[in-house]
Order: sequence, then structure tokens, then C-alpha cells
Amino acid sequence: MTGTTVAEVMAELAALEDPKTRQANERRGDDHGVNLGRLRALAKRLGTQQDLARRLWETGDTAARLLAILICRPKAFGRDELDAMVRQARAPKVHDWLVNHVVKRSPHAEELRLSWSADPDPVVASAGWALTAERVAETPGGLDLAELLDVIEAEMKDAPDRLQWAMNHCLARIGIEHAGHRARAIDIGERLEVLKDYPTSPGCTSPFAPIWITEMVRRRHGE
Repeated sequence: MTGTTVAEVMAELAALEDPKTRQANERRGDDHGVNLGRLRALAKRLGTQQDLARRLWETGDTAARLLAILICRPKAFGRDELDAMVRQARAPKVHDWLVNHVVKRSPHAEELRLSWSADPDPVVASAGWALTAERVAETPGGLDLAELLDVIEAEMKDAPDRLQWAMNHCLARIGIEHAGHRARAIDIGERLEVLKDYPTSPGCTSPFAPIWITEMVRRRHGE
């Protein structure tokens, strides 16, 4: 569907708008009412279109930005462009998809990880910590895991929600992937009690780091 205009896509997104979906999404801070399954179906029909993705992002509309992420070429974005996009992405789902589906696949990911992790904006900093958690699990070479644990121990308890969530994810990843740091990671989680009382659906693993670490290690070793 090359040659599709922004106006045509926005009209299609408007037609997919559902009040009940919007109500559910808004409870999570996402201001759109498009079912994600239908959004993905639209993205599949459109195919990869980098220019259209950029124009959809520029609308500022949350559903349009989610669609832009699905039809873009992650490696086509420049470093400064990605930095600006993360700072513009205030809806949680847009922020999450942008980091996980675009930035992680970018050749600029490591440079941005280092820059964002210490950013004064906690939402931007959370993107840096999400990238760090990915590195802890996939490419830990060169990371000082003990130093990361020091920072988490000192700062996670009082961090704003999204930054706290990302730091907790990194803490859990260190404990799951690196046996030599597992006891300390569990100890930090137990003492800070971050997300200890987070509501967890039946059959799902709690995000409380000590439980998360213990359960994932148990599954891997078949205990």
C-alpha cells in the first residue's frame, strides 16, 4: 500500500476507535482507543514505509505513533532523531514499543543507552535502563554489574514509577543471568521491597525481584 497518505491512515485509525478500548487504555496512561490486534493488522497491510512512519509520528497522535513504530525501518533513524523521539514519547505504550522495537535494533543503541541512563528526565532515563537490562541479558561484556547494583541499591527505592520499573527489571536480569551476583540482587530486592505488593494475575510471575529471579532460575534448571 505504498502511496498511502497520512489523512487516509488517520481516517482508518478513527474508524477503529472503540470507547471501551480507550477507557481501558487510559487507565494505563495510553490515550488511544484502537485494539492492538487491529492496529497490527493495519500495519501488516501497509507494510514497511519509512516516510509514512515519520509523518505519522509527527502527528503526535498515540495510535498513529504506535502504527509508525510497526511500519518503520529501525536502522533508518539517526541518533539525534531517536533521542528526540524518546523525549516526545510520553504515552507508556509508545515509549515501550519505541525502545523495544526500534531503539534496540538501532546501531546507535549503545551510545543512547549511555546518554539516557543518566538523563535528568526520569522517563528518558528509564529508556537507558531498559537498554541496560537488555545488555545484561544479551551482551554483558564490558558492563560493571557490581556498579550497576550499587546504583540500583542507592536510587531505585525513591525513583519515579517508570524509572523504578526499568531499574527493577535490570536488577532482576542481573540476578537471573549472573549467578555470581544473584545473592546480592535478591538481597537488594528484599531490603528495598520495590513492587513487593504489585498485583499479579494467576499464572503470572510477580515483578518483585526476589520472586522473579528465583522463579526464572528454577524454570531454567527444571527444579
